[in-house]
Amino acid sequence: MRRELPRRTLLRAAGVALALPKLECLAQAARGPRRMILLANNLGVLPKNFFPATAGRQYEVTPYLRHLQGQRQDFTVFSGLSHPGVSGGHSADNCLLTAARGAFKTGFRNSISFDQFVAEKLGQVTRFPSINLGINIDKGNRSLSWTRDGVLLPAEDNAAKLYERLFVQGDRESVDRQIDRLKKRGSILDALRDETARFSRGLGANDKARLEQFETSIREVEQRLETAQAWEAKPKPAAGAAPPADISEKRLFFEKLELMLGMAQLAIETDSTRIVTIMADAFVTPVLQIGEQKNSTESYHGLSHHGQDEGKVRQLEEIDHRQMKLFAKTMEALAGKREDGERLLDRTMLFYGSNMGDANIHDNTNLPILLAGGGFAHGQHLVFRRDHNTPLCNLFISMMQRMGVEGERFASGTGALAGL
Repeated sequence: MRRELPRRTLLRAAGVALALPKLECLAQAARGPRRMILLANNLGVLPKNFFPATAGRQYEVTPYLRHLQGQRQDFTVFSGLSHPGVSGGHSADNCLLTAARGAFKTGFRNSISFDQFVAEKLGQVTRFPSINLGINIDKGNRSLSWTRDGVLLPAEDNAAKLYERLFVQGDRESVDRQIDRLKKRGSILDALRDETARFSRGLGANDKARLEQFETSIREVEQRLETAQAWEAKPKPAAGAAPPADISEKRLFFEKLELMLGMAQLAIETDSTRIVTIMADAFVTPVLQIGEQKNSTESYHGLSHHGQDEGKVRQLEEIDHRQMKLFAKTMEALAGKREDGERLLDRTMLFYGSNMGDANIHDNTNLPILLAGGGFAHGQHLVFRRDHNTPLCNLFISMMQRMGVEGERFASGTGALAGL
């Protein structure tokens, strides 16, 4: 027996169904956007001056953490975190955000980095899904950001060029040219996809699976190109700061780092992106300025292999103190900005870490990790086993959940980190 629904009932049901996604968006908007800045130094710090001897909220401040003492309730320091099975000394820097094992061994292929994983899940809600920056970086060989296919994403190391990308609006003609270029790239992808479909006939199951993965990548690129065209037509935000002069001298390591941290803050404040990565490539940094009119006696890497030489250790301590001062300054800057009545720091996770637990002996365990902001329950030293480390990816899972991405898995992670 056929039963008809009254038209009003159908319309009411349709109205509820259409409203549900809108309600989810409103809930997300009410929480406010969540962001993160991921900063890494691929030579780390001297462990003895970084890690507190005691755990919990009453931990005794170490020489390096003393610079952050005024903001003690806004950050957490971690002991006993690393990536299981990730070794190889300096070569592990490209795996800090991927946790891929076997760095640069024969047949090694990197995996997607944490920042790109989160950017994929969020979609392009800002002009730039993520921004990848570098200090003195070997652009062709090092990066914190890697695609799903394990391809290196080059870091931008020029502050002036970054400022132009973020804030300088081209004239109508140049915008039209850029949109036309994006359309042409799209047509090339269409042709490539057609050729791939033709080529796939008669292939074996394994080869077909690899081609399907390739086609998925093409579709993702097409979607990004379409979104990029839409953003290209929208005006860029006002920077609220003058264009920076780029610093080219590699010995001015900390001046460059401070400049890039400032650029990261501008990108976050203007909501140009929600995710920024910065690799301070200390490994290739030559003799550097460590004080007023004072240079190091050798390269950063040379100092890191100090062998307990007092002169080298003293220089490294000066270097590490300056790093911590810049981290504290960035925390202060984010805490001093307001967004919808909330501190920007409470909406922005500021992460500091390294692939090196102790560069002197090429140790990739017990990594020095700090996390500030983001609304977590900070003000503590969280200690995990130093002989059998907890996966650093567990912290990444906690961070990704705070970014609004659901899930309990990323790379070697086994679930959100306890204690936060």
